[in-house]
Amino acid sequence: MTYAPTPQHKIGTGFGARSTRDDVLRGTDLTGKLAVVTGGYVGLGLETTRALTRAGARVVVPARRREVAEKAVGSIDGAEVDQLDLADLDSVRDFADRFLASGRDIDIVVNNAGIMACPETRVGQAGWEAQFATNHLGHFALVNRLWAPIARGGARVVSVSSRGHHLSDIRWDDIHFQHGPYDKWAAYGQAKTANVLFAVHLDALGRESRVRAFALHPGQILTELVRHTSREERIERGWIDEKGNVSDTFKTPEQGAATQVWAATSELLDGMGGVYCEDCDIAEPALPGDDSWVGIRDYAIDPAHAARLWSVSAELTGVNAF
Repeated sequence: MTYAPTPQHKIGTGFGARSTRDDVLRGTDLTGKLAVVTGGYVGLGLETTRALTRAGARVVVPARRREVAEKAVGSIDGAEVDQLDLADLDSVRDFADRFLASGRDIDIVVNNAGIMACPETRVGQAGWEAQFATNHLGHFALVNRLWAPIARGGARVVSVSSRGHHLSDIRWDDIHFQHGPYDKWAAYGQAKTANVLFAVHLDALGRESRVRAFALHPGQILTELVRHTSREERIERGWIDEKGNVSDTFKTPEQGAATQVWAATSELLDGMGGVYCEDCDIAEPALPGDDSWVGIRDYAIDPAHAARLWSVSAELTGVNAF
């Protein structure tokens, strides 16, 4: 069977920027479904775990800070916690091995965990740049190692990107900032572009197995993700005012989790995939010269770029299910 690419255009869902995770799940029954939500114990991840379990799903929460995760989701019926550090490929392998031993199929994967604008940090023996390694390479290795149960479940794989992808294409000649000055925002932008390209190529590879992949911008939300930014930066960027009041353009966590929950479950997306979403709909392409950061940049959904990044990622991680 062949599949036509899904157009990168709005489909008119009836939802919007202020829709909540509960709005998009109303009437949805996920009983018997199993979801894996990385970082599903803080911020948008926790809201996603709450929403999916309320709809009847079993949610596995892989967590770097296991004790924190146990406290956060321990009282949520249907949630379970396991250890996972996305910046450590051995940890990714160990988690995957434990999950594979359980023999369970996977219906939903939400690649939610991530870091933003951190000081220059190197991880692993190769000294990878931490944002690219954590946000992209860790999830790349995880999904590839879990491919068998993902394929059996005909899962949706949802990667939480950001409008931050507008900051940078993939730095093909210096992905890990080894040959020039480090820029924490360029590094974040590159990692978010990688999240989208990963979804584009995974969708192309997985369609024959009924696996579809999506990427998304959740919106601007003040969560633990901003911990590496100073108060001065937050004021300069218009996130808060001098008194600490949050911009009224920001979403609540319940609204911020809506797009990833919608992408993971909505029947409106049946038969679709490989696209970038925002505000609970497929996003429009960004217009050339438009600096509003609305929509998706062409370099982030370029199939040739996506295939190239897949090859680079497979070489770096030593993992490739295909």
